[in-house]
Amino acid sequence: MENQAPKVRLLQHRHCQVCGRAIKVKEEMCSDKCKKEWDATVRRKRMWLMAYGLSAAILVLIMVFAWR
Repeated sequence: MENQAPKVRLLQHRHCQVCGRAIKVKEEMCSDKCKKEWDATVRRKRMWLMAYGLSAAILVLIMVFAWR
């Protein structure tokens, strides 16, 4: 019991999703640079998701018309 470190209370915070730095709870990103990088990542993921969906739809259409 003698060697216990004092308890430290941390302020409520979140972490930037790009670089991981601590930010205020109400903020989304720590800087404009991180915001632009995040937007580019989301845009790229959305593009890939649409490409996969379109590829699947085309594959289904080919299979339906080949079945006839």
